[in-house]
Amino acid sequence: MYSPQRKLVFGTMPVSLWAAIILVTLPLHMCVAHGPLQVGHYAFSCPSAESIVRRAMERSMQQDRSIVAGVLRLHFHDCFVEGCDGSVLLDGPGSEKTASPNLSLRGFEVVDAAKADLEAQCPGVVSCADILAFAARDAVELSGGLGWPVRAGRLDGRVSIAAQADADIPDPSNTVSQNAEVFARKGLSKSDMIVLSGAHTIGHAHCDSVASRLYPVPEPGLSEELAARLMASCPPQGSSATMNLDSTTPARFDNNYYTNIINHRGLLHSDQALFTDISTRGEVIFNSLLAAPWTFQFSRVMIQMGNIQVKTGQSEGEIRRNCRFIN
Repeated sequence: MYSPQRKLVFGTMPVSLWAAIILVTLPLHMCVAHGPLQVGHYAFSCPSAESIVRRAMERSMQQDRSIVAGVLRLHFHDCFVEGCDGSVLLDGPGSEKTASPNLSLRGFEVVDAAKADLEAQCPGVVSCADILAFAARDAVELSGGLGWPVRAGRLDGRVSIAAQADADIPDPSNTVSQNAEVFARKGLSKSDMIVLSGAHTIGHAHCDSVASRLYPVPEPGLSEELAARLMASCPPQGSSATMNLDSTTPARFDNNYYTNIINHRGLLHSDQALFTDISTRGEVIFNSLLAAPWTFQFSRVMIQMGNIQVKTGQSEGEIRRNCRFIN
């Protein structure tokens, strides 16, 4: 009989060694270069670029560890709209920031701080899109996850439209098939979707993300214990309260997310649906049992996601001097 508490662990291999394994085992086109993108892109133009971004991430985490999930989510939302081009970072009326799915985004200050440091060291060299990609990797590593070699060389986009974010960001109330369609439009498979959903092992959700599961009547299949806990935090009239997406190890990047949804503790409808839906249940169970393979797959898919619709030609984008505004 399957027991969600039983886990197989691949030992305690150092993160640096796992990163080396990714470099060795991934196809060459995935780990070294993909067109103009390449690992070590700033090796000569700004050798300390990645370490500067990492220090900015570390400083932010010292003040607020929850910023980890904010930065990772920021990278997701950037790549799913206009590609990984930093368009989500732009200020202005009608920009992606003003779209409903993006109103709760956090982590902009991490990018701003890293950009300021980089401009002092290597002015006009490192794009905001690459800063966000580096910071997302660092956020995972610094919270106990496995990093990955970030291919860089993205340019920053000049377009940011709220309506595109409303259309392209997966909704927490979506079914598996609805989310799979959204991911497919970005060149990601259903398996990739399941793997990336594991990022909900860290972070919080707001009441408006779970209200549809509670009112006017609790969602079928929602456990009485979870329904009662959510209703206490999120009354019908609404609330600004937030809840941990992973109620067991909310600050650590691990695979407990999958165990939680097997035990009917998935906070969002789209999370719990991965176990309810027979087409995705098997992979959820597998990911809950085997921590190391899921961690490896997460790194692989993050590399793939980081290549969505990247802009590399000078006619396509620029290197912003300030991440919140086009030059």
